[in-house]
Amino acid sequence: MQGGFFKVLSPGEFTALLRGFAPLPPEEAPLAALAGRALARDVTAREDLPLVDRSCMDGFAVRARDLFGATEANPAYLELMAELAIDVQPDFELAPGHCAAIVTGGTLPRGADAVVMVEHTADLGAGTIEFRKSPAPADNVMLRGEDARAGHTALAAGTVLRPQEIGLLAALGFEAATVRARPRVAILSTGDELVPVAATVRPGQVRDVNSHTLAALARAAGAEPVLHGLVPDEARALEAALAAAVADSDVVLVSGGSSVGVRDLTQAAIEAQPDARILAHGVAISPGKPTILARVGTKAVWGLPGQVTSAQVVMLAFGCPLLRHLAGDAGAFDPARRRTVRARLARNVHSKPGREDYVRVALERDGTGALAVPLAGKSGLLRTLVQARGLVCIPAESEGMDAGAAVDVWLLD
Repeated sequence: MQGGFFKVLSPGEFTALLRGFAPLPPEEAPLAALAGRALARDVTAREDLPLVDRSCMDGFAVRARDLFGATEANPAYLELMAELAIDVQPDFELAPGHCAAIVTGGTLPRGADAVVMVEHTADLGAGTIEFRKSPAPADNVMLRGEDARAGHTALAAGTVLRPQEIGLLAALGFEAATVRARPRVAILSTGDELVPVAATVRPGQVRDVNSHTLAALARAAGAEPVLHGLVPDEARALEAALAAAVADSDVVLVSGGSSVGVRDLTQAAIEAQPDARILAHGVAISPGKPTILARVGTKAVWGLPGQVTSAQVVMLAFGCPLLRHLAGDAGAFDPARRRTVRARLARNVHSKPGREDYVRVALERDGTGALAVPLAGKSGLLRTLVQARGLVCIPAESEGMDAGAAVDVWLLD
């Protein structure tokens, strides 16, 4: 089970290990519970959407060729053949030289292939309508099957469902869809110095921050966090708590106890679990280098640094993408999915080659655009995280970046 102690992997190698965890099983969920979840199977349309050619505007259904060349200066004239209510299915064919009044959502009669907005017409009386615009075929018309065709894939497996995709499912008559299960994430914080949030702290004690910040990050990634409380620096206690967490979850996050030191108990506690294997101990990033990744059975178990900034950076860079991957998001590990803004670096930033540095930055503006202002501070400080609007990643091959350099700021909002 021993996977090598503190053998530092590159971020790419570490991510490759994360890809090795299989997405969770599928389950059916109602429309109200689909937001942010990934489809486990293709959704095939059972009918055309729309079912018929429909108008996008209030106006007149026409044959586009009857109005070729019509302009404000050279209007054309058609005779009104019918006035169509929205719930009427026309049983006639539009004759040449004629039009039909239609409302938004109304069904076009046979022969009509365009709609002219009422703003470009005038009713001259006695059934004659003046047209001051020449439409092209399909102008202002939702064509039958334009949104979805019966028997064809409307949404592919792996699609992360936003409100607009949920709207398409509703329009197609689906009350539920098959999606990947939400990852259940057990969170433990280790350390004799930790006390609950409600406690009055004494010198040498700190309130438990990581349980709550990691839970918030997991929830934002679409997972269901479960707090397993505080665990003292005692081998048997940690082994027991870890066993309970593994049994209760898909992913376990243990913060504290992963650094190289005399109180390093996390790796030993993981290795004491049945069917456990340490995959990595160390990833070449700062902050967050002494991260542990393990597999216990089929489940991912993490040993995160106890320092609050380190734990959150590792979670943002690797933990949250894993949770989205487990939930079926096919693009979970794609860095291009990060929300970024372009800015100029406000001052020089030094970096150690061989690791990716994630620099906390505030965002300001000057006369020429956005400025990324580095926030210096130790990895145990909360202040720099509170003030930060984003992170700037200094590549592993770089010794730093100069003031004025263009950077992509990974937004933390």
